[in-house]
Amino acid sequence: MEHASWRERSRLVRAARLLRTRRPRTFTEKVRYKMLRDHRPLIVTFADKAAVRDHVASRIGPGRLPRMLGLVDDPADLRTLDLPESYVVKPTHGSGACIVVSPGAPADASIPPAGSLWGYTHVRPEAVAIDQLVATARFWSAQLYGQGPNREWAYGPVPRRVIVEEMLTGAGGGIPDDYKLFVFNGRCRFIQVDGGRFGGRTQDFFDTSWEHLPLSGGPAWAEPSPPRPRRLSEMVAIAETLGQDTDFVRVDLYHLPERVVFGELTSYPAGGDSPFHPASFDAEFGREWVVPRRYR
Repeated sequence: MEHASWRERSRLVRAARLLRTRRPRTFTEKVRYKMLRDHRPLIVTFADKAAVRDHVASRIGPGRLPRMLGLVDDPADLRTLDLPESYVVKPTHGSGACIVVSPGAPADASIPPAGSLWGYTHVRPEAVAIDQLVATARFWSAQLYGQGPNREWAYGPVPRRVIVEEMLTGAGGGIPDDYKLFVFNGRCRFIQVDGGRFGGRTQDFFDTSWEHLPLSGGPAWAEPSPPRPRRLSEMVAIAETLGQDTDFVRVDLYHLPERVVFGELTSYPAGGDSPFHPASFDAEFGREWVVPRRYR
């Protein structure tokens, strides 16, 4: 099992970080402020990919959730599931790891060896051996995600389970774009659109009027620019409903041809290290976020 380093367990390191973040201005500074100070159980619920489903259903109804095909405590129990041709497998206690299985994957794609995959991979059903799937899930379950109590602490208390959900398909049957709505004190202000997760990745930022922002987070802008979603106002309303209970959360949604589907809630985008080019947008995002002096 992977353990947090001494720096992430040290009280002195925590005290230094608390002092350094006491007057945050930019978005990244406020994410670090939140990581160190917001220890409400709600934040653990947000981080837990299984528990968050009940929270979301209570706020916006179960019809916005992807269908769950299985939830196992022991990765070996994946063998007992009757899985369809297409599905998604991911750990409940971390972010940025999943296996997407569908016939639309590249013919030569395969699951990396167990012990090396904490990321995204897309493979065809015939490329999936159940023993390999179980081995990868065991590796996930052995990992401490979030670097310990001084940083992304909320992932630590989450039970280490494996969830299997339906694979969502966008227009044309491909993997849908990921819409990430930044909600500050109950108001959505910015929207990030990520496309091409498994090749040719793009990333664009908009305000809620769908004005494209001259901002880069690393990946190239899409060409042509993503069109205004037909259900944009619906997505904003969903995000603001889910963000009512906290000072900031990023609400990830999928805009499918027939409905809007919930993805996840993220309290710590990029662990407080989100890149902003130009850097002035770090301050602009930060201005929208009023952090409380004390979380209750």
